[in-house]
Amino acid sequence: MTAFFDQPILNSPYIEPRQHWDLDESGLPTDRILPQRRLSKLLTPIPKPRKQGARGQQTSFVLDTGHGLSTEEQEYNPSPTINVLRGEVARWRAEPDPAKWRVTPVTATLLRHWRALQHDATQAIRPFFCQVEAVETAIWLHEVAPKLAAGRRFRDWLRDANAGANPDLFRIALKLATGAGKTTVMAMLIAWQAINAARGPNSKNFSRAFLVIAPGITIRDRLRVLMPSDPAYYRDRGLVPHDMLADLGRAKVVITNYHAFQLREKNPLASGTRAALRGHGPDIATKETEGEMLRRAMADLMGMKNIVVLNDEAHHCYRERPRAEAEKLTGDERKEAEENRQAARLWISGIEAVKKHLGLGAVYDLSATPFFLSGSGWPEGMLFPWVVSDFSLMDAIECGIVKLPRVPVADNLPGQPAPLYRNLWPTIRQKMPKKNRGEKKLDPGKLPTELKTALDALYGHYTKTFDAWEKAGIATPPVFIVVCNNTTNSELVADYIAGYEREIAEGELEFHQGALALFRDFTDDGDRLRRPRTLLIDSQQIDSGEAIPPAFLDVYKDEIALFEAERKRRLGAGAPPVSGEDILREVMNSIGREGRLGEQIRCVVSVSMLTEGWDANTVTHILGLRAFGSRLISEQVIGRALRRLSYDPDPETGLFPVEYADIMGIDGLNFAAQAVPPKPTPPRETIHVHAVPGREALEITFPRVEGYRLELPDDSLTADFSKLEPYILDPAKVGATEVTMSGIIGASETFNLAHLDQMRRSTLIFRLATHLLNHTLRDANDRPKLHLFPQAQAIVSQWLDSGLLTCKGGTFPAQLAYLQISDEVCDLLVGAINTGAAGAGIVRAMLDPFEPEGSTAAVNFTTSKTDRWQPRADRSQVNWIILDSDWEAQLAQAIEAHPRVAAYAKNHNLGLEIPYIRDGEPRRYRPDYLVRLTDGTTLILEVKGARDHDDALKAAATRDKWIPAVNRLSRFGRWAFAEMRDPFTMADELATLVTRAIDGVPA
Repeated sequence: MTAFFDQPILNSPYIEPRQHWDLDESGLPTDRILPQRRLSKLLTPIPKPRKQGARGQQTSFVLDTGHGLSTEEQEYNPSPTINVLRGEVARWRAEPDPAKWRVTPVTATLLRHWRALQHDATQAIRPFFCQVEAVETAIWLHEVAPKLAAGRRFRDWLRDANAGANPDLFRIALKLATGAGKTTVMAMLIAWQAINAARGPNSKNFSRAFLVIAPGITIRDRLRVLMPSDPAYYRDRGLVPHDMLADLGRAKVVITNYHAFQLREKNPLASGTRAALRGHGPDIATKETEGEMLRRAMADLMGMKNIVVLNDEAHHCYRERPRAEAEKLTGDERKEAEENRQAARLWISGIEAVKKHLGLGAVYDLSATPFFLSGSGWPEGMLFPWVVSDFSLMDAIECGIVKLPRVPVADNLPGQPAPLYRNLWPTIRQKMPKKNRGEKKLDPGKLPTELKTALDALYGHYTKTFDAWEKAGIATPPVFIVVCNNTTNSELVADYIAGYEREIAEGELEFHQGALALFRDFTDDGDRLRRPRTLLIDSQQIDSGEAIPPAFLDVYKDEIALFEAERKRRLGAGAPPVSGEDILREVMNSIGREGRLGEQIRCVVSVSMLTEGWDANTVTHILGLRAFGSRLISEQVIGRALRRLSYDPDPETGLFPVEYADIMGIDGLNFAAQAVPPKPTPPRETIHVHAVPGREALEITFPRVEGYRLELPDDSLTADFSKLEPYILDPAKVGATEVTMSGIIGASETFNLAHLDQMRRSTLIFRLATHLLNHTLRDANDRPKLHLFPQAQAIVSQWLDSGLLTCKGGTFPAQLAYLQISDEVCDLLVGAINTGAAGAGIVRAMLDPFEPEGSTAAVNFTTSKTDRWQPRADRSQVNWIILDSDWEAQLAQAIEAHPRVAAYAKNHNLGLEIPYIRDGEPRRYRPDYLVRLTDGTTLILEVKGARDHDDALKAAATRDKWIPAVNRLSRFGRWAFAEMRDPFTMADELATLVTRAIDGVPA
């Protein structure tokens, strides 16, 4: 439990934080946060008699935070035991006499050495309190607990906790927040075990054989500092006294990734050859045996006993829960769960093979998030029951070990239950481009406007951070991370940010500059920069190396030479040549490090590779573009930004100065909701809506318009804006434009889009005019009429000066360059061009080639809606009108009462749809009523109360495109359009509209 105070940094990371309480005689913390009356409701008494000197027996009380999941067979909440164990270790630590510690002389020497280091201000790198506490807990359980009755109970509890999920294994998990230094803890554990084994070779309690298992190549390579053959890590950090380094050198350490446990084919055979050799007998055994696999994966440990296993990122290692109900997952989540199952199964099977063939001394799990993953059969996000030491992310933040994360706490988008950018994915998920299954590449410009605005808001603050780092003389730039859900979207985002080239014809490339200037990989002339600023990373590209630009190898020849020299020193003279994937991996691993391949990378767009094992300390901004349904995934991704840039304490306070990490799109408080059984409801009454036989004279026919064809004049363009509606740009359209970012403590800051005001007006006019000619005023297979470009620029300029553009709520005209907004604006301008004399006749209707005409005679459906109106038999061919509002009923009455109305129908399942553009995508608008007048004119009537931007786009498309285009067809008669906005004046408005329509006045 953590208390938060006014100061951003509260405790020294080298001494015991205040939240590590002393326990009173009842086993409760003496400094309680919760009031007693609330606390009593959460306490569950667990009688556990034990000797405590003169205190005799006592009863421990624990906080029941297991969420009702615990049973007699399985305890799901290890936190109470962790707290009590922490108290035991604290009392043991406080004992001043080493003779009473009940540990070996070697262990006592190491403990005194580590504790002294914590208070030695002359030591450049000192172990944090949480690191020493984790190792002390492991030591206490291994050396002290077997000698005490209370300690034996803890070990019994651990055996029970392991039995449910790790049969035949005895695992101890140490939870340390990201940035708290798990590698240092592993080094201390190796030193403790190895030096004890070297100085007591006959003891079976210690081992000098260590198997370090990582979840991937990235972490495996990073952990090579643990090799005793190169003791620099141990020596430079002072983790081992000088006189013990030789004993440490006798240890055998193998570092591997769990993939090495996969049984490989010894004699690869084609399927046909295998079938021929098998005949009718059993399958041919061509794979390694477990023994052969172990000899390959850990040859240096063969013949050794009591191997100590250290699992890094151990949340990937567990045995699936037997007889668990299958999780209901789909798409990417189901794929991720299956990958989790396969990885966990392979990892733990490898450890079981080590125990079976060689023997295990201990298994230590280290992870910032030792929770069960989806696909495990256990509740996702549930803490491993064998966790014995817990230093949480909140603890690390309070102690100043990591950066302080800031997340959106407020914005200027009304009507939202939470800030939009706190959890952006649900809003944009359906708007993201779908996976590309054809040869045509997807368009990065069609990313949702809310995503573009979020990028701009976060990038605007990044530019300030970038400038501040430059002024401070920091050699490497801050890093901006975007975490996507799949490779399709990650490529689109990277292209949008950094720029891209697209083939528009054979041998002809079209260049698109990146939207975020500091992340662009191209010059304004379209030439690729020699040193890339944005890195797109995922497993497929690491395997292929295809993301490496052609000039990359030449530009980075000095850094690559350094990398190859280091690699040869590590792997020997026979090291294989450096491959493309090796280089790409080195770029990622060296981000933020001077003189290395990744030194100047500013932006990283990834899928899931960066969720762990990446220790760059220059990350300052993260945007999440995927579902973060569990605390585990959220904390892993947030952790990528939390490693501090500097560990130099403030000389005045002795504490670390605060550093911030600004994070959008990751809601760390997202938990999967439990299914709620539906309540039984009786079936509702249904009615049959249909065209009534005998009313054929009341039939209304209409064209089924699929789109519009533009006939552009050859010589000139003019526009009349008199009938155009204002175009309103506000947060409701583009997403929140002002976001307040705040952490649990520390300074808040407001992000906005003020930097977009720097776009020159001429640049905006150029972009809109280009879009108008290249996309809007152009049929699919026609070339743009570039000689009309100056006139298109003039029209755009006139529109910008006309006062029809209104920017509200912190939006800026520069956002008109977003593809979806450009589509809408240019679509409106086409309507204005269409009304001009020189533009007469440029819009033609394209009818459905299979069914060009619709009719009220085809209405035939059933519905259970109770809001309905029965029209007069002499006014409608359809027997019922289904209502969506009370206003529609009032308009139906007004229509029936008018003497010049010949027939009418509600456009419900009728099939009249009007094409229009919204957010850059083709949409369909279904107006409310069709009314045929006695002179043959057909009115389209829309009932509208509160009117928004989408309604304006629908009205403009109907009035400026559909009506003129259909009237030019002649075969469907004359048409007009109007919106009815006031329920109290509908009858008068309808009378005026009918008079104007019959008199030939255009609507």
